[in-house]
Amino acid sequence: MKTLLYPEYERLEVTDRPAPEPARGEVRLRVAACGICGSELEAFRNRSPRRVPPLIMGHEFCGVVESVAPDVEVWAPGQRVVSHSLVACGTCVRCARGDTHICAQRQIFGMHRPGAFAEMVCAPAKALVAWPGTLAPEAASTAEPLANGIHVVGLARRLSPTLVVVVGAGPLGLLAQQAFRKLTAADVVIVDRVPERLETAKRLGAKEVIHSGEEDVVARILGMTGGEGADVVVDAAGAAWTKANSVRATRAGGMTVWLGLHENTIPFDSFDVTLGERTIQGSYCASIEELELAVDMLARGRVDGSSWVKTFSLDDGVKAFERMLKPAGDDIKAVILPTAAR
Repeated sequence: MKTLLYPEYERLEVTDRPAPEPARGEVRLRVAACGICGSELEAFRNRSPRRVPPLIMGHEFCGVVESVAPDVEVWAPGQRVVSHSLVACGTCVRCARGDTHICAQRQIFGMHRPGAFAEMVCAPAKALVAWPGTLAPEAASTAEPLANGIHVVGLARRLSPTLVVVVGAGPLGLLAQQAFRKLTAADVVIVDRVPERLETAKRLGAKEVIHSGEEDVVARILGMTGGEGADVVVDAAGAAWTKANSVRATRAGGMTVWLGLHENTIPFDSFDVTLGERTIQGSYCASIEELELAVDMLARGRVDGSSWVKTFSLDDGVKAFERMLKPAGDDIKAVILPTAAR
């Protein structure tokens, strides 16, 4: 089968590899679409030890079941499915309490097991949900990052927010924006430094947008809230300065959600957290139920997961990576289409 291989640091190549065979509890999928995640771009750019080559990356994918292991009864050849990005062990203390998305022994596609930048990939049957026939492959592949946004909404729901600020109009930010708009009564403000991304955010329903290259973001947010700050600030960028400013832009008693993973160690004013009783909340991945909701919202047209996406063939996979590593204008999300959905 054809794959987009990460054979060594700083190199990608399209090459042939043996087709995988499903192990116990698994199915083999013919991949229809797989999105390039920002975490993969960062890993490639920074030689991340979290993704060590040789490796086939890719964890945002959908496909058609081609074959199943003898013990699999829930799926059959020809069925269309969307995959979760990770596989939970089901037995650790975290899984036992229901936190399967932060399973201590989790395996992530394209990190701990082969990913879906390939014509075929094997996935556990328990990690799959149905893919409606009305949903285009490139949109179905955005269900996984949309589920991340839905998870953030769940974390912040106790505050009943009326104003949410999302920092970063990349894929995670735009999908989190849409999740908050459809699942809460909050107005959403988007922050970014790329005009085309801000225009996309407006088109997708942002109440206001802030150009971080031209304005003092914190001052603007405090100004629009009478000096209080937003109920919830979601940092979908993950840079040191965006994390620090996300706390400063959150109201007393509010919540800052750190979703992006761009930079790790950061300086910030801890008194802002203590004296204002602000919550800093990490957010990682999503549950299988949240993935099912994401697929449903996309299929029903409640969320736009395709108009801002660019698609590439597997043969152009290296070009897709190179383009997203140095995005220009409306380069927001790249999705690779290894095969046509059948």
